[in-house]
Amino acid sequence: MSHRKVVRAMARTMARAAWLACAGLALTAAAQLAPFGARESASEADSPGDKPRVAASDLATAPRVDVDKPVELIPLYQRDKRIHGLKPLQALIDAAPEGAVLNVPSGRYAGPVHLKKPLTIVGQGEVVVDGGDKGTVFVVETNGATLRHLTITGSGDSHDSDDGCLNLRGHRNTIEDVTIADCLFGIDLKQSSDNLLRGNRVRSKPAELGVRGDAIRLWYSHRNRIEGNLITDSRDMVAWYSNDNVYLRNEGRRSRYSIHFMFANRNVVEHNRFIDNAVGVYYMYCEGGGARHNLISHATGATGMALGFKEASDIFIEDNEIIYSAIGVGSDISPFQPNTTIRFNRNRFAYNGIAIQLTSELGGNVLADNLFEGNLTDIVRAGHSNGTENRWVGNWFDTYQGFDRNGDGVGDQPHEHYAYADQIWMEIPAARFFKTSPVLEMLDFLERLAPFSSPDLQLRDDKPRQHRPTLNTLESRS
Repeated sequence: MSHRKVVRAMARTMARAAWLACAGLALTAAAQLAPFGARESASEADSPGDKPRVAASDLATAPRVDVDKPVELIPLYQRDKRIHGLKPLQALIDAAPEGAVLNVPSGRYAGPVHLKKPLTIVGQGEVVVDGGDKGTVFVVETNGATLRHLTITGSGDSHDSDDGCLNLRGHRNTIEDVTIADCLFGIDLKQSSDNLLRGNRVRSKPAELGVRGDAIRLWYSHRNRIEGNLITDSRDMVAWYSNDNVYLRNEGRRSRYSIHFMFANRNVVEHNRFIDNAVGVYYMYCEGGGARHNLISHATGATGMALGFKEASDIFIEDNEIIYSAIGVGSDISPFQPNTTIRFNRNRFAYNGIAIQLTSELGGNVLADNLFEGNLTDIVRAGHSNGTENRWVGNWFDTYQGFDRNGDGVGDQPHEHYAYADQIWMEIPAARFFKTSPVLEMLDFLERLAPFSSPDLQLRDDKPRQHRPTLNTLESRS
């Protein structure tokens, strides 16, 4: 490792150590101020059966923090007058014995609702719970409850108090076939583990993208299953300090981050469809887990990115279809941990502005058996090293110009991608606007014809495929 790389690694390590020290003090203060009633969920989430945590990126060495503040529900009389004449759903819940099945007759009901005992609440027909545009509408603060066939609407619009439709603070609950509409935050899990969120529909309040609420948010919540949900016109799905969750067969449209992981390890994203969002799946300070069999399409705009990595390690990306995005993969100092890799296998990168953008000189990425077609640029790599830090093997490129004389399906010569005049817009972001302009295209042609500067090797695949493969992606299974 060069002296410059050693210095950079030491600087990153010292900065992270200082950040962790400050975070530990803040978390200690929050734990001392936490309400006594929030201790139950903390003890269950730390049961001996939990999988071991990775200290490098989930703050396992810091003191554990309880829910930051107690539940505060604004009373009915302070909410919008349109719901004052409706029957409060809380009255039906209070009258039901613990463990019962409460079949709610069709109609409109007034919030707020605070469920503090295990019940199965099932809507009969169209059941709407209206929060009257103030505060949070429905809070589940128990274990083993079920909500099914409900519509929850009309939260407040305050980010300071996390106004939302459904606030979940418990374990082993089921939220199924619930419609969340006209709410700031949709389903908000705080220290809530082993829950099932299935078949729900979540939409935020009509507002500018950055000030909408998150559709599904996990905070210190583990082993949850988020399955078959439809997320539209919200801000993000996020998982912070939350491990071993599964996101399966969800669909997200017209939001910002389809899923944003931060200090969240071993989460799996599988068989989802994310379309017309600014960012697909982003891994920040994460270890383990990955994404397979997903379609991520039309992640466009100034921040458009299908898959993103920031100091992430040991992640698999398999059998995905990454199409029509500004950047297919954007990776910054990833993999971060020594002796780890990020593995891209059998993915299709098609019709993107930049298929793969690597802004780290550390290497450690492995790209095998992927398909690259129709991209304006297949690879952009930062730095001026020899281009062999990352391993490329068995990929198919529509730009490959070699032959296969022995008919073994492998090109006779390596596929090498050099940056000629492209180095201008790669190193000067403002010049990217002119990337496909006639002037730069002509300059690039002249550079290739008679180089007057040294081209920069971006990738080398010693065994490129000669024939386009049929990959096990959404395209080949549809």
